[in-house]
Amino acid sequence: MTRTPRVVVFDYESGNVHSAVKALAAAGAEVQLTDDRRAAQEADGLFVPGVGAFAAVAEALRAHGGDEIIDRRLAGGRPVLGVCVGMQVLFERGVERGQNAEGLGEWPGTVTELDAPVLPHMGWNTVEAGEDSVLFRGIEDERFYFVHSFAAKAWDIEVTGPFRRPALTWATHGERFLAAVENGPLSATQFHPEKSGDAGIRLLTNWVGSLG
Repeated sequence: MTRTPRVVVFDYESGNVHSAVKALAAAGAEVQLTDDRRAAQEADGLFVPGVGAFAAVAEALRAHGGDEIIDRRLAGGRPVLGVCVGMQVLFERGVERGQNAEGLGEWPGTVTELDAPVLPHMGWNTVEAGEDSVLFRGIEDERFYFVHSFAAKAWDIEVTGPFRRPALTWATHGERFLAAVENGPLSATQFHPEKSGDAGIRLLTNWVGSLG
């Protein structure tokens, strides 16, 4: 009998945690909502939500040891999935309303405001799924639910040698931005899979199924 993957939704006083728990359970995971460091370190998958300002989310993650937990998991090849601002803070910096804040620095680059006629970017949008994407397997043409005004607009890591190239998924609202990144054990989506209906559940099912 196949073992059910264990996923921790990291509870560092950010939003959307309960809808994430329900969505991950629907995707086939055994889910625990906690800020316990040992549980977050040992789970098969770690889900990092994020709602609000870049600086506040980064600060709250650090206050709960989230930066160290993510670092240690990635060093051991253990999967992490960041969502919305939980994706943005994985980059080096975020510039938001005049504040230049330090992110977790897992990826180079700066998150900035979208150049779009209407902000926030709120509602359903299509994506350009990355080549060899695991997350978007079978749902490349679906729509996903976005709520944001800021995003990463460039990818600055060159992959050489035996390492697998990251799968980069893009979307457009005013300008092109990264809708998702799959880079080894570290994945992230700018949209909310837990609010994206059946397509979001299928994406989370793809992720949970990759946890082994």
